[in-house]
Amino acid sequence: MVIEHVVILIRSISAFVLLLIITRFLGKQTLSNMNFHEFVTAVILGAIAANFAFNEKIQIGHLLISLAVFTFTSYALSKIVIKNRKVRMWTEGTPTILIEGGNILEENLKKNHLTLDTLNQMLRQKDIFDYGEIEYALLEINGKISVMKKKEYQNVTLKDLRKGSKDVGQFPIELVMDGQLLEGNLKVNNIPPEWVTDKLTARGKQLEDVFYAVKGSNGQLYIDFYHDKISHPIDIE
Repeated sequence: MVIEHVVILIRSISAFVLLLIITRFLGKQTLSNMNFHEFVTAVILGAIAANFAFNEKIQIGHLLISLAVFTFTSYALSKIVIKNRKVRMWTEGTPTILIEGGNILEENLKKNHLTLDTLNQMLRQKDIFDYGEIEYALLEINGKISVMKKKEYQNVTLKDLRKGSKDVGQFPIELVMDGQLLEGNLKVNNIPPEWVTDKLTARGKQLEDVFYAVKGSNGQLYIDFYHDKISHPIDIE
């Protein structure tokens, strides 16, 4: 009886250590903004680790093989989604607009199985109690909500005080991602592709050089290139 307890103790500690190693291997994204495939991986790995700790009928070798397969599958998929936007959209989904111009989009609430009570709670956690303050509210792929307030309800910055700007902000428009034009966004917002390419040409760059480009709420174009010319990037360990 004592031997059995010792075996379970050793297996439990081993399962914990294995999960810790796997989590470190898969990266920080698994801990913070968990998406669909990472959630599935976490559930499966947790179940395997639990069996590894307590189910003596299952051979340890089989459990280790399962852990290795799911770990490397998740790792490979995480690398693929970085390179391929279509795969990323399929596995992770896309943000959903819940509120636009202070108006609730009921159909989008239904599609995401959200009630008004849940939406109100999420908004209160953002210190928002009045729908009239909201320009856009999005449900992110990690299940959290992001809110862009109307211009008159946004916090005043030093730039606002200097310029006294009262322009109505627009929702940021993503134009380029991973070196590819987002033609759907361009078409909906009546932005010709030539406008983007001309902006890049003026900077001596090509579309393939662009990692991400977005037209901000202030109408300014923000471009991030693959090579940022940062010789010593900071990485906080």
